[in-house]
Amino acid sequence: MALEVKAPVSGGRKSSYRLETRNLSYKLCSKFDELNWGCFGRTPLRVPKFILKDVNCEARPGEITAIAGPSGAGKTTLLDILAGKVCPREVSDQVLVNNRPMDAKHFRRISGYVTQDDALFPLLTVQETLMYSALLRLPGGQKEAATRVKRLMKELGLDHVAASRIGEGSNWGISGGERRRVSIGVDLVHDPAVVLIDEPTSGLDSASALHVLTLLKSMAVNQGKTIILTIHQPGFRILEQFDRIVLLSNGFVMHNGSLHFLEERLKFGGHHIPSHVNVLEFTIDVMESLEDQNSVPLCLQSKHEETCIMSIPQEKLPSCWYPNSALQEVLILGQRFCSNIFRTKQLFATRIIQALVAGLVLGTIFLNAGNETGQVALQTRIGFFAFSLTFLLSSTTEGLPIFLQERRILMRETSKGAYRISSYVLSNTLIFLPFLLLVGLLYSTPVYWLVGLRKDNAGFLYFSLVVWMVLLMSNSFVACFSALVPNFIMGTSVISGLIGCFFLFSGYFISKKNIPSYWIFMHYLSLFKYPFECFLINEYGGKQGSRRCIEIDKGGCNLDGSGFLKQQGLRESQKWSNLGIMLSFIIGYRMLCFLILWYRYYRLRR
Repeated sequence: MALEVKAPVSGGRKSSYRLETRNLSYKLCSKFDELNWGCFGRTPLRVPKFILKDVNCEARPGEITAIAGPSGAGKTTLLDILAGKVCPREVSDQVLVNNRPMDAKHFRRISGYVTQDDALFPLLTVQETLMYSALLRLPGGQKEAATRVKRLMKELGLDHVAASRIGEGSNWGISGGERRRVSIGVDLVHDPAVVLIDEPTSGLDSASALHVLTLLKSMAVNQGKTIILTIHQPGFRILEQFDRIVLLSNGFVMHNGSLHFLEERLKFGGHHIPSHVNVLEFTIDVMESLEDQNSVPLCLQSKHEETCIMSIPQEKLPSCWYPNSALQEVLILGQRFCSNIFRTKQLFATRIIQALVAGLVLGTIFLNAGNETGQVALQTRIGFFAFSLTFLLSSTTEGLPIFLQERRILMRETSKGAYRISSYVLSNTLIFLPFLLLVGLLYSTPVYWLVGLRKDNAGFLYFSLVVWMVLLMSNSFVACFSALVPNFIMGTSVISGLIGCFFLFSGYFISKKNIPSYWIFMHYLSLFKYPFECFLINEYGGKQGSRRCIEIDKGGCNLDGSGFLKQQGLRESQKWSNLGIMLSFIIGYRMLCFLILWYRYYRLRR
C-alpha cells in the first residue's frame, strides 16, 4: 500500500490528492437533447459522437501522469474533465478525488490549471505578474506573497528575468520558454496540491521543453504534488520524466501504466522497437495492434507497481471562501490596472496628448464663436457642441482591445476563485475616474476659453463636469460591450453602429416631435441627448442667458437665451436632472457589464 505524501506549506500541512476516473464517457449532443434529457439521459434524436468512452485511469501524488495520443484522441477533453471544467451532467459515471466524487468548485481552488495559450499581461514584469497572482490567491498579505514569489521564481529559474516585461511576440520581452514557465508559476503561486497542464512543451525548443519538465518532476517528487499533463510527441529525455502514461486513441484508453510496462506490452505483441524511435512514438504508430491484444488487460499493472493507495480525506473550504476581502481585492486589482494603464502608451500618453491637441485645434477653429450674435453664431455654437460630443464619445473606443484582453484573464482567474467579479468591475470603474477627469480637463480648459463660451468660472466648471460625465458614459458603454462581444472586429462594429444611432436620435438632426413613435425610445436612450442639452442650458440658461440676444430685428431683441431654450423644450432644472440621468447610464452600463461577466463565469463554471 502506497504511503501518503505530504507537501510542507506555510501555516500547516496540506493533503495530497489522487485522481481517478471510472468508466468515464463524454459525448457531444445537440442543445435540444441536452436541455431535455441530458447527454446521458433518454435516447437523443441524433446519434452523438463520443469524445471519451469508458475511460479508466488514475493520477497519484508525487508522480507526473502524461495523457498522450494522436491529435483528436481526446487528451485536452480528459484534462478539462479532470480539472473540473466540464459540467458533471455532460459526463457519465464519475471522477474521484481520494475515492470521493469530485466537488468541482472546491477542486478548482486547491488545484492549478495551465492552459495551452498563455494569457498574461504583456506590460507587467515577471515578478509583478507572479506578485499580483500571489496577492490575489494567498491570504497572508504582502509579506507572505513576496516570500512565496521569491521562492517560486528560484524554483522556476526566472530570477534572471524578474524585472523583464512579459512582452508579446518575438521582438521584445522574455523568451517563449520563460513565458511558459511564468504561466505555470501563475497557477503554482498558491501552492496547489494538483497541477494540470495542457501541452507544457508546445512551441518550445527541446532544451526549454526539458527544462520545464525537469522543474515539474522536481515539484512532484520533492513536494508531493499530483501533476497531470497532456503531451503530443515527447523526446527521449522528456519521456523519462513521466511516471505514468495514459494513452488515448479515439477516446479509448489503450494503456494506463508505466512506460516500462508499455514497452513490455509491445514486446509481448511481437513488436521490435527501433533504437532511434522512443516507445511512445512507436506505440502511436502501431496503435491498432494494441487494440487487438485482448489477452493483455488494459489496466494491468506490472509487478513493480503499487496496486492501491490509502484514502486521504479532502480539505474542506467554505463555499464562499476567497483569499482576500472584497476591499483588498479592489485595491490589488486597482494597483495592477494602474500599472497596465501607465505602461500602455496608446491608452495613457497618446490619449492625454489627443485630448489636449483636440482642445487646442477645435478652440482655434471655433475661435471666439461664443462672442458673436445672430442665428449664424447660434448654429456655429450648436455645431461645436455636437462635434465635441462626437469626439468625446468615440474617442474612448480604443480601450476595447484592452478590455477584451483583460476579459480572458478575468475569466481564468475568477474560475479559480482568485477574486470576485464585482471587485474587478468596481476597481476598473474607480481607476478610470481620475484618469478620465484628467483627460476631460485637458480638453475643456483650452477649448472653452478659446471658443468664448459663457464667461464665468461656474460655467467652465459645469462644462468640464459634463465632459467628464460623457467620458465616463462612453467608457462604461465600451466596458459593457467588451464583456458581451466575442472579438475586436465585432466589438468595433457594434459600438460604432450604436454610437452613430445615438447621434442620429439625439435631436440634433431630427427634432423629438418628428421622430416616429416606434423609434422614440432611441431618443431617450441616446448618450448624445442629455449632455447636448446640458451644454445648451449652460450656455443660454440663467440670468446671463436672459440678457443674451440671439435674434435682433428692427433694433430690438426678438429672441434671447431663455426664449431659445423654451423653443427647444428645455428647462433650467434639466441642468441637474440630466446629470442624474447620465450618472444612471454610467452605473447602468457598469451593472450590465457585471451581469454579463457573471453570466460568462457561471457558464464557464457549469
